[in-house]
Amino acid sequence: MTTTPYVMYNFPGCPFSERVEILLDLKGLRHLYADHPLDLSQPRPQWLLDKTGGSAQLPALDTPQGVLRESEVIMRYLDATHGEVPIARADPYEHAIECLFAALSGALSVAGYTLLKSQDPARRDELVAALDQRFAALDAYLLRNAAGADFLFDRFGWAEAMMVPTLKRLWCAEYYEGYAIPQSFARLHRWRDAALAHPAAQLHSREEIVKLYFDYSRNAGSGALVAGRTVSSFALEPHWSTRPWPPHDKRAIASDSDLGLLP
Repeated sequence: MTTTPYVMYNFPGCPFSERVEILLDLKGLRHLYADHPLDLSQPRPQWLLDKTGGSAQLPALDTPQGVLRESEVIMRYLDATHGEVPIARADPYEHAIECLFAALSGALSVAGYTLLKSQDPARRDELVAALDQRFAALDAYLLRNAAGADFLFDRFGWAEAMMVPTLKRLWCAEYYEGYAIPQSFARLHRWRDAALAHPAAQLHSREEIVKLYFDYSRNAGSGALVAGRTVSSFALEPHWSTRPWPPHDKRAIASDSDLGLLP
């Protein structure tokens, strides 16, 4: 195994980057990994575009053989090249089951972000119902396929690494929209509680994600600026830990100063 550090270029709070970070922790590869966060609100630097062949998409992993992109591609590379025991299930059918579960994260993310970014209070009930449906699909899938007491299988694995970052971003729907997963989805709650409590899921906190995603809740994604503001909530500085919690009411007027975004 090479001792040359891998460098991952990413945005702060990026769920796709966190997927890779979780897998690195599960495989004990943190000592080979160096994090290089980039400011989402700024253009990609030319040196990075040179590395990625002109692609602005992140995360990107700089390996001894070259640069890889796409979180799932990076995860499969690391899983195949490091450690005796893979995180993905060795049995082909079991791996298909965990991949199908992970694939549900796409629709879940769309429903959650649509609720989070909506500026129309009249649509809230409709959007909450749509997100409820996506969580209902997760609950039903676990009831049909989960072989483990808590996780999908006997341990926190590929499915959890792929899904947990999406679940964590939906903390923002809880904070800014008062959303709560229906208690009737008991199997989902058991899985979610176990997955979020796992040591590999602790790198990015609820506080960090909620603070970074404030502008997203105002429908200003990808580092775009909210009207009347000069600094994105996704900015690297000032560090999120020095900022106050944003208002729960995402429609409230909040200045750069109110959000702790000024030096």
